[in-house]
Amino acid sequence: MVPEIYYITLSAILFTMGALGVLARRNALIIFMSVELMLNAANLAFVSFANTFQQLDGQIIVFFVIAVAAAEVAVGLALIVAIFRSKHSIDVDQMSNLKG
Repeated sequence: MVPEIYYITLSAILFTMGALGVLARRNALIIFMSVELMLNAANLAFVSFANTFQQLDGQIIVFFVIAVAAAEVAVGLALIVAIFRSKHSIDVDQMSNLKG
């Protein structure tokens, strides 16, 4: 059996990689992938704690997080496609020009 600290350490590493991707990149697709990586890191921590304490609450939360993440991806990709059609770029710095 794998100790819980391994899962939590992996979750922290994945969350840190996602946070660095959000902060360092300018491409909107990479930023969305980094946000998804952060959500999956949180899911891993929830499942790990749920397994440790023998509770289903963490797994139920993961189910809802995955549902929200799927909706976020659908809306986010639609916005990116709409912006790409008008600006011919998905650079985050150019999106600030969309202000009214």
